[in-house]
Amino acid sequence: MAQIDTSKVSRWDQHGREHVVRVRRAGVQRTIRCDTCGWRRGAQFLPWLKAEEHLAEAHQATVDPTSAA
Repeated sequence: MAQIDTSKVSRWDQHGREHVVRVRRAGVQRTIRCDTCGWRRGAQFLPWLKAEEHLAEAHQATVDPTSAA
């Protein structure tokens, strides 16, 4: 049986809106999906980096909520 695991990458845009991309892992397969626009993509390598790139390019969401100011 394949193990399923989900994590997320969230960033804020310049208007203070949160955008989230979820990374779902089932065995070696990884799927990334944007909660804001519905964009989906399979990503075997570096799915979190691809999620960050999508947020920056499609939504101009670059503010990392985990970074200390």
